Amino acid sequence: MTERIRLVKQGKNFRAHLPFTAIAAGVACAAFLSPAWAQADAEKSPEASSQWGLGIGVAMEQKPYRDFNNKAQGIPMITYENKWVSVAFPSADLKLTSVGPVSLRLRARLAGDGYEADDSPFLNGMDKRKSGLWLGGAAIWRNDIANLSAELLADGSGNSKGSRFKVQVDRRFAAGAFGFTPRLAAHWVDSKYVDYYYGVKDSEAQSGRPAYVGKSSANMEVGLRVDYAVAPKQTVFLDVSATSFGSGIKNSPLVSRSSQSGVRLGYVYRF
Repeated sequence: MTERIRLVKQGKNFRAHLPFTAIAAGVACAAFLSPAWAQADAEKSPEASSQWGLGIGVAMEQKPYRDFNNKAQGIPMITYENKWVSVAFPSADLKLTSVGPVSLRLRARLAGDGYEADDSPFLNGMDKRKSGLWLGGAAIWRNDIANLSAELLADGSGNSKGSRFKVQVDRRFAAGAFGFTPRLAAHWVDSKYVDYYYGVKDSEAQSGRPAYVGKSSANMEVGLRVDYAVAPKQTVFLDVSATSFGSGIKNSPLVSRSSQSGVRLGYVYRF
C-alpha cells in the first residue's frame, strides 16, 4: 500500500510540472536528435516495418564544473523501430501520427545530468544532484534539404522540476561506406533546471562558493557524426560535439568553463 501511495504521489507531482505545452510541442514542433548510432539507421530505413540492433560504445563529456573528474563511460546500445514505437536507449518514442512529412511523438528519455559531491573537490559540501527521466512531446520533419527537429520535455522524476526545449537542424551526407552528419542545435533550459544543477543553496555556500539562484539559459550546440559501414549490418561511428552555455549557467560559481564538449565512439549490429 505504501508503494502504491508513493507511485500515485509521483504521478501527481509529474502532472503538476509537465505543462500542456510539453504535449502540444509534439504537434507544433519537430524532435531531439536521436543518439548517433540510432539516427543513422532511421535515416537509411525510416519506413522499416520492424528493425532492431545491439551494440556497445564509450562516451566522454567534459563537464563545466570546477575541477570536475571527467570519466569515460561504457554505454549499451539497444535500438528497436516499428510502425508504433522507436527505442534508442536511453530514449523511447511512441509514434502518434504524421501530419504530412512531420512525425509526431511522445517521448521519454533518461538524462545523465547531475553530480555527486566527490566528483570534484570544489563540490565538497554540495548535495547530490540526481539525473532525471524527462517526458514530453516531440516531432521530426525529414526532407531532401535537411532534417528539422524539436522537443519539449519536463522532468518527470521531479528532481529539478524543470523543463527543457531543443530545436535542431542536421543532414547526413553519404560518401561510399562513410556518412557525415553535421548538426546545429539551440537548447533552452528553464530557471528550475539551472537552479537545481548549477545553483548553490544558502546551506551549501562557502568561502569562494557564494549562494547562487539559477536563471534560464539558452545554449548553442554544434556537432558532427561520422559513421562507417564495416559490413552490410555493422556500423561504427564517432560523434563529437561542443555546447556553448548561456549566462544563466556561465555565471554559476560552480562553473569554470563556458562550454562543454563530448565524444562518443561505438559499434552497432543491426538484425
